[in-house]
Amino acid sequence: MTSDEAQPRVFVNRFAGAVGPGPQRQSRQMCRCVGYSKRTRPVAVAFHGERQDTASSGWLRMLELIDEAAADGREMFRPLVEMTADQRRELITLPREIGRLTRVRHLVLYGSNLVRIPPEIGLMRSLEQFEPYTSYRLHWFPYELTRCTALADSTVSTRAIYGNYKHRPPFPALRPVTRGDLTDLDPYRHGTEGVRTCSVCDQPVGDEMRQVWISLRVGTDVWPLLVNACSQACVDALPTPADGHVATPHPGGPTVVQPDTRW
Repeated sequence: MTSDEAQPRVFVNRFAGAVGPGPQRQSRQMCRCVGYSKRTRPVAVAFHGERQDTASSGWLRMLELIDEAAADGREMFRPLVEMTADQRRELITLPREIGRLTRVRHLVLYGSNLVRIPPEIGLMRSLEQFEPYTSYRLHWFPYELTRCTALADSTVSTRAIYGNYKHRPPFPALRPVTRGDLTDLDPYRHGTEGVRTCSVCDQPVGDEMRQVWISLRVGTDVWPLLVNACSQACVDALPTPADGHVATPHPGGPTVVQPDTRW
């Protein structure tokens, strides 16, 4: 090689230690429900409707790992590397106990099979770095994530999230108002199995809930956030959405007009 030839570039694999044991193809289900381009995006989408099996090995193992992390006060939490492929596949959400990890600064969920994250993630007030990269079934995040005010760095698979700027897949349609027992909901319709507190004011939600979507910058990405609000006043108190996205909080569905793609 002559002195004026370019030296080969070496790229560091940031997630080399984030993959757990066992065949990766068995640890998660593939998902194309939001498409991956303007040509393949669907006209309408719906939430993943699976309910978490809280008797499964994966769920029980995650509870053990949260207990360990809370006890030793660790600042990095990479639970999936300590779970088998079958256990990772069984986990479709995180336990609410994740909120106990108030000292964790770096949360890695690389390659998970998750379809939703509980609002209790907002209790992780020390969180600075959040990496759910290649979690292709995770299309949205709870609004409570905005309570992690130290969060400055994130890595998400952009094409997998609702309303992403690359091909603008639609958002699931939300009901304007839901009344009744809000602790037992159909996740296919509401994105959650139950709501206890308001995403905005953090007060008990009572027996009436309003849901809206809002796209906000969290860390280094713009994320589609689901708001479970106790009143119209809390919806009205939401911040201005990120530039280049739907300009107001909205109910989702195929009739919502999104800005043109930037890709």
